Amino acid sequence: MCHKENCLNTYTRVWIPDPEDVWRAAEIIKDYKEGEPILHLKLEDESPLEYRIGPKDNPLPFLRNPDILVGENDLTALSYLHEPAVLHNLKVRFLEPNHIYTYCGIVLVAINPYDQLQIYGEEVINAYSGQNMGDMDPHIFAVAEEAYKQMARDERNQSIIVSGESGAGKTVSAKYAMRFFATVGGSANDTNVEEKVLASSPIMEAIGNAKTTRNDNSSRFGKYIQIGFDRRYHIIGANMRTYLLEKSRVVFQAEDERNYHIFYQLCASASFPEFKDLALSNAEDFIFTSQGENIFIEGVNDAEDFKKTKEAFTLLGVKESNQSSIFRIIASILHLGNVEICSERDGDSCHISRNDPHLTHFCRLLGVELEQMEHWLCHRKLVTTSETYVKNMSRKQAANARDALAKHIYAHMFDWIVEHVNKSLHTSSKQHSFIGVLDIYGFETFEINSFEQFCINYANEKLQQQFNQHVFKLEQEEYMKEQIPWTLIDFYDNQPCIDLIEAKLGILDLLDEECKVPKGTDQNWCQKLYDRLSSSVHFQKPRMSNISFIIIHFADKVEYQCDGFLEKNRDTVYEEHINILKASKFRSSLQLLMETLNATTPHYVRCIKPNDEKEAFSFDSRRAVQQLRACGVLETIRISAAGYPSRWTYPDFFNRYRVLMKKSDMTVGDKKLVCRNLLETLVKDPDKFQFGKTKIFFRAGQVAYLEKLRADKFRSACIKIQKTVRRWLQMVRYKKIRKSAITLQRFGRGYMARRYAERLRLTRAAVICQKQYRMVRERTAYLRVRQAVVTIQAFTRGMFTRRIFQEFLLHHKAMIIQKHVRGWLTRRKFKVARNAAITIQCAYRRMRAKRELKQLKIEARSAQHLKKLNTGMENKIVQLQRKMDDQTKDLKTQNEQLVVAKASLGSEVNKLQKELETMRSRQGDGSQLTSLKDELEKLRAELQEAHARRKKLEEEHSNEKMRFEQVSCQSLKRRSSFSFTLYVLQSPNVDRIKLSSVGRVQAELDEERQRYQNLLREFSRLEQRYDNLQEAKVRVCICPGHRRNNSNQSSLESDSNYPSISTSEVGDTDDAIQLVEVSKTSLTRINPFYTVLYILMQRQELESENKKLKNDLNELRKAIADRASKNSSSNELQDGYNLLLGQLKAANEELDVRKEEVLILRSQIVTAAQQKEKDTTNHIVSHQTGTSDWGYLNEDGELGLAYQGLKQVARLLEAQLQSQARKHEDELEAFRTQIELLRDDIEKKQEMLNHTMSLSPEAQVEYSVQQEITRLTNDNLVRTLQPGCYSRTLNHTIMIQKTKLILKLKKQLRIYMKKVQELEGERPGMTRQVTVQRREKDFEGMLEYYKEDEALLVKTLITDMKPHAVSATVPCLPAYILFMCIRHADYINDDQKVHSLLTSTINAIKKVLKKNNDDFEMTSFWLANTSRLLHCLKQYSGDEAFMTQNTAKQNEHCLKNFDLAEYRQVLSDLSIQIYQQLVKVAEHVMQPMIVSAMLESESIPSLAGVKPMGYRNRSSSMDKDEEGPGSYTLEALIRQLGQFHGVMGEHGLDPEIAGQVIRQLFYSINAVTLNNLLLRKDVCSWSTGMQLRYNISQMEEWLRGKNLHQSGAVINMEPVIQAAQLLQVKKKTSQDAEAICSLCTALTMQQIVKILNLYTPLNEFEERVTVSFIRNIQNRLQERNDVPMLLVDTKHTFPVLFPYTPSALSLETLHIPANLSLHFLTRV
Repeated sequence: MCHKENCLNTYTRVWIPDPEDVWRAAEIIKDYKEGEPILHLKLEDESPLEYRIGPKDNPLPFLRNPDILVGENDLTALSYLHEPAVLHNLKVRFLEPNHIYTYCGIVLVAINPYDQLQIYGEEVINAYSGQNMGDMDPHIFAVAEEAYKQMARDERNQSIIVSGESGAGKTVSAKYAMRFFATVGGSANDTNVEEKVLASSPIMEAIGNAKTTRNDNSSRFGKYIQIGFDRRYHIIGANMRTYLLEKSRVVFQAEDERNYHIFYQLCASASFPEFKDLALSNAEDFIFTSQGENIFIEGVNDAEDFKKTKEAFTLLGVKESNQSSIFRIIASILHLGNVEICSERDGDSCHISRNDPHLTHFCRLLGVELEQMEHWLCHRKLVTTSETYVKNMSRKQAANARDALAKHIYAHMFDWIVEHVNKSLHTSSKQHSFIGVLDIYGFETFEINSFEQFCINYANEKLQQQFNQHVFKLEQEEYMKEQIPWTLIDFYDNQPCIDLIEAKLGILDLLDEECKVPKGTDQNWCQKLYDRLSSSVHFQKPRMSNISFIIIHFADKVEYQCDGFLEKNRDTVYEEHINILKASKFRSSLQLLMETLNATTPHYVRCIKPNDEKEAFSFDSRRAVQQLRACGVLETIRISAAGYPSRWTYPDFFNRYRVLMKKSDMTVGDKKLVCRNLLETLVKDPDKFQFGKTKIFFRAGQVAYLEKLRADKFRSACIKIQKTVRRWLQMVRYKKIRKSAITLQRFGRGYMARRYAERLRLTRAAVICQKQYRMVRERTAYLRVRQAVVTIQAFTRGMFTRRIFQEFLLHHKAMIIQKHVRGWLTRRKFKVARNAAITIQCAYRRMRAKRELKQLKIEARSAQHLKKLNTGMENKIVQLQRKMDDQTKDLKTQNEQLVVAKASLGSEVNKLQKELETMRSRQGDGSQLTSLKDELEKLRAELQEAHARRKKLEEEHSNEKMRFEQVSCQSLKRRSSFSFTLYVLQSPNVDRIKLSSVGRVQAELDEERQRYQNLLREFSRLEQRYDNLQEAKVRVCICPGHRRNNSNQSSLESDSNYPSISTSEVGDTDDAIQLVEVSKTSLTRINPFYTVLYILMQRQELESENKKLKNDLNELRKAIADRASKNSSSNELQDGYNLLLGQLKAANEELDVRKEEVLILRSQIVTAAQQKEKDTTNHIVSHQTGTSDWGYLNEDGELGLAYQGLKQVARLLEAQLQSQARKHEDELEAFRTQIELLRDDIEKKQEMLNHTMSLSPEAQVEYSVQQEITRLTNDNLVRTLQPGCYSRTLNHTIMIQKTKLILKLKKQLRIYMKKVQELEGERPGMTRQVTVQRREKDFEGMLEYYKEDEALLVKTLITDMKPHAVSATVPCLPAYILFMCIRHADYINDDQKVHSLLTSTINAIKKVLKKNNDDFEMTSFWLANTSRLLHCLKQYSGDEAFMTQNTAKQNEHCLKNFDLAEYRQVLSDLSIQIYQQLVKVAEHVMQPMIVSAMLESESIPSLAGVKPMGYRNRSSSMDKDEEGPGSYTLEALIRQLGQFHGVMGEHGLDPEIAGQVIRQLFYSINAVTLNNLLLRKDVCSWSTGMQLRYNISQMEEWLRGKNLHQSGAVINMEPVIQAAQLLQVKKKTSQDAEAICSLCTALTMQQIVKILNLYTPLNEFEERVTVSFIRNIQNRLQERNDVPMLLVDTKHTFPVLFPYTPSALSLETLHIPANLSLHFLTRV
């Protein structure tokens, strides 16, 4: 337990070194004692081995981990942390379940599978999004999610460092990390930055990747991509920095390697017409592309890749001219390599043939002079202080200079492309944070290592140092967080090696110094290294070479060849070849990279290359362990092992090892105390563990020791169970034999017992006779003796009792005498003592009093006492006298000032009273009221004007929107045809033979319904996007200062999928002019929105001003009423005045009605005038639409037409706004005229009011009634005799308005007559007028409202409606009320009213749902009401198909005039949209509950086991408590489902629709549960299967309890049910495999294999699923032909079907509660 020697017992498994497999497993067959030289082992093939141990031989072997820990997700979960355990765990995970990702603490180890795996789809991204890193299987998406989450939580930039050698998969890992960020953090607007970030990959791979001997697509440069995010963590841009471009590959490639891909792609496309002038041919014809002798890559088409590269250039905004320039430069480099340099005879000079075609092409493509380039390629210029010399170059020098020029040109082209990519990814928005992805070489060592490998390994030394410090820091933070003692851990510090390279007089300094020497050589530099650096422990000189040196890196020793170091460091390009050479130093860029990484939170991904043959899932242990040593994984293991690598939370430790506890320990409530007591008992060495705040920390090997104790405990328990079972079996056998023997004995003994019983009966009878006789005899004698004895005893006892009583009486009397005597003596003694004490006290107190009196008399006679009493008294008296005098003077002064102020205030009051009387005399009683009313009416008129303009705009927009909605007509026709076919097939006259065709048609109907609902969802998304764009335009109009062009501008004007961006360079005047023109056009188009914005602001101001004036008017009326009540002494005057105010209010209402009529007529005139203009515009739009082909978007072209329709609607609205702005002035003049007329009317009414106020109350009533009757009669006559000044199209509307007005006036007249009758009844002196009342008609289930109350109706019933307000009434009450209003509009044949009400209703419902898009109750409420309104429109449509279940009264209520089939379709689409929103809201609420409730909560207590956990397992990046809101139980999930179902039932939603909602939710539960099961190894166990099956049964029981078992929800859970059964069945034999294949019909082959690979036994009594068994399953399932799908699509939605369910409610019996405030509705 404490030492390794103590653990080397028999059957202990160990690791020993092996030359082929690095490490080999063995088992000890003989106990080892300390000091023995040989360890007896047995290998896995049962062969024995004597393993020598000693200081000169081998150390003690490493111990193997228990089988239960093999294949762990996290290497730090292993009990023994060492190299063989790490290597074996990676090998097992990679080869058996094919898991390529494994955690090693904070590092993600990724092994290249050399195969395409289906683990990077969008459903996998969605599964990992939002999850904690330790909750899911290791994945690159988990690392990316952790970085994204920490960026949002900690407000700190993040970095993902991806490293590994060539071919390990670094580029692919970085690409998938960026894909995750692009999917999760998509841009908030339409700029599609994430698409551009991904599109940069093909370009960088083309110009920076090449084929090497180890990798077909090796990145020959390092890149650091910063992905920028805004405050809402959406991608807003990106930036790329590159490092260590391998420029030497441009001019040289080793055998079986290639140059950069772009060269071969361009040569493969040389036959294209646009590349004819490049003069290219096959890549084999060029030196720079043919040195590797193999220009092809298996499975790669260079021509196709070139097309992708061009598309990426175009997407990133690189113009065609710039692309052409890039290709010309690349072609010129190829031609430059083919330029032939000929040596002269002297050998010191050279020349180039004048007819060299490649030099000609090179100069032509780059636009340089041929003669100059020909001359300076063979010569160089030497500049001294006095002269300039031109020197010839040898052929070798000229070739080197040519190659340097080619490398320099390519490097600058590479930098230009990177810079342009960064420009296209740049954004003007402010970057809040970023996540960087570093893709850089890993440690490299080859047979020949040169300058490139030196730079790469130097960079990896720096990165390894940063990695070590970060790992060490995290380890220290973990210890400090858990509050356990922290001791320094020695870790490898590679700072000396870094100092050797970069310190003063280090390798780089000496190299730069040698480069500055005129004739510096590689040999001289190497000799300087030997002289200066030989003392360093990290530097060595090879024994057999003088032109190389060895550096001992952290990973390995590397020997570098000095040849070419100086040339590559200089990168020799003569000034004559190029004017300016700007070379960035590698050290500075590396330092900048390290500063960036240190300022971020790093996340590490180490890529491992499993073999050099690129074989799929082949593992070479020697290559793997070499990379593990180089990438720092083993260093992480070493640091962890040096401390406390194994960590357990207290609950997990308690659940795992409570079998080792005693029963008395289990009674303690504190689990921490229980764990502490257990460990102190089991592990005697306190250094082997530490108790943290939330975890227990163990030294390496301690968990294995505890596992051994646990296994021993289980083994003893099993033995005990076996013993008990065997005993029970023997007991059963014994009881059977015993039972048989007892049966035989029973029969024999029964016979003998019966004989013996007969004899006993006879004997008993004789004994009874004897007994009775003897008893009588003895009893007689006994009674006689007893009587005598009792008599004697009675007399004797009486005598003794009397004696005792006499004695007791004497004693009692004596005691009484003694008591009284003793009391008297004691009292006398006490009185004597008390009197003596009192006498003594009095004498003593008298003596003390005399002494004190004598002392006081002496003191009183002394002078000192008197002085003390009078000290300071004279001063106090003087001060008080002075203070009194001062206060007297101040009082006199204040009295004088008070008299003066009182006089002035009195004069001022008199003056103010006179002014007040003057003002009262001047001002009339009603002048203020008149002015307020005038201004009120003025504001009302302006408000109505704004309302009319806004209504006009909304009507025009709705018309265009209706035209746009006609896109779905074809789908509707198809659906109707399918419905008709289904109806025909379901008729009873069809033969039974056609049942199969009925099913086929039903399937086609479901498919068409799904397609239609998807189209409807797409329409909703486009409509929402259009609204967002409109809001964005308004925001642009509001924002002052600089404005940029909207991102959606290009989407409205071009057919491109992405908005175009400016790609012009500085100085490109044509592009600049185009940009200015586009900006002008966009501003011109935005202009009309200023008018709309102004109108909206003006309307808000008018409404607020109107409210203020109304409040002022009400206060004024109240004040007048109060004054009248004070001035009047009788109640009759007060009643008359109130009646007069009511009449004034009625007159004002009548005035409002007349204004509304004027506005309606005006709007209809304007609408008729604009109809012709709209027809002309529509003709133009249709002509423009016909010119574009939008059919490419989908099969039917519907989405294309919808998109084109949106563009045309936007343009048409702009044109209409401009035309309305021109007509605004004309309408304004007309309204001003109308306002003047209304003001005159108000003045007349004011005069009438003043006259009425001067009359007596009785006269006021008579006068007001007469005036009202006269006014109504005149109005009716005027309206009846009104000339036909309007067109015929308005006659119908005018007549309807007349009829309404007459009905309203009659009603008001009846009210006034009733009031007059009441007043006459109170006043007997007045004459009583008798009126004839009209009998009210029966209620026909209709509700009447006025047009001006429509907005209030919609606001009350929809906008402001709360579900709880109508919870106690009929379900779906708003739908019934709206339909009753529609019925009345149909009854009076008002089509505009029907259209307006339905349109307003639909728009209001959409707005409410948009505002409450995350409220399930509100969404359910409006789904129920919308579907009920749809059912009412069907039920009362008059269609016979919908009238079969109606009553006779309901058939009478059918609509008479209008066919609302189109509106039924619109409501049906709206219902589908609400249903989809309802499902989305419910799924959002349930999403965080599903995994915890279905997989993690213990519904069956003590069933789930816990395994040893590593660094990542059960770790949450959000630091939440286990009992917090993140943990949910199955009861919580079922309770949530019940709440959803209860809310839907309470709102009156159809049971069929509620069942479909529950079915969809159960599908979501199944998908999320199964996906997590497929991505989590810790839950794939037998106990989880049992737990999951129990949870599903509970949910099935809930469905049966709610009568939902027929909804199809259980069928959706079938995959999870089968997965649970798969976890529970046996997995050994072929019969088991056949049973699994027949059982798991709802699971795909990939899902079954994945579960079997993930299956993990929780203890050593279970066995893992063998690889052969899994292969057997795969072979059996090959015949299925399943869709290759691993994860379930969580976003799939079943098509919803709204069945027709008529209502049995009669409309005439419906009661409207008063709390809805619908008093303006009239029952008809």
